[in-house]
Amino acid sequence: MKITSAEYIKSSPDIKSAFVHNLPEIALIGRSNVGKSSFINCLCSRKSLAKTSNTPGKTRLLNYYLINNSFVITDMPGYGYAKVSQTEQERWRKNFEIYLTQREQLRFVFHLVDGRYEIQKNDIQMHEWLAYHEIPFFVVVNKTDGVKNSDLNKYLKIIKTEFDSEPIVFSSKTGVGKDKVFSIIQEIL
Repeated sequence: MKITSAEYIKSSPDIKSAFVHNLPEIALIGRSNVGKSSFINCLCSRKSLAKTSNTPGKTRLLNYYLINNSFVITDMPGYGYAKVSQTEQERWRKNFEIYLTQREQLRFVFHLVDGRYEIQKNDIQMHEWLAYHEIPFFVVVNKTDGVKNSDLNKYLKIIKTEFDSEPIVFSSKTGVGKDKVFSIIQEIL
């Protein structure tokens, strides 16, 4: 698969004001600062298509990207960021649930987890929630470029056991895993 065109379309606070289209859609979900924007930029071979930040919690809207005029990637707000109010966290949670369970165009989710740290409780909760609602998803272990192989192998074993799935090892810096992600997208869409 080759991405020949990629453009930011719009941001919306909820599904009511979502990007209207009839194309298949892929959602990116993960903790704040897990690298969803860098993941998009790497896939599209563009440095600043999706805005990145070192500050967690910057993505607060559903951000839509049209890819090859044939499918849409939706970058969702990160979960687990404690510096927003309880009211804001509750609003995000409701938007997550509505979008993931009611969005007709949604085909599957890439659930990104951070390869530099132990798996977090909210990652496990998200995994269980996706499985419970029978939403197709693939686990992507991101930010693996700076992790020692021995540590990464231990982490991957834990994820395989905890999530009962084979994760995709990915690095936005080196492009590791990009071909695997493309083959999944191509196969499903």
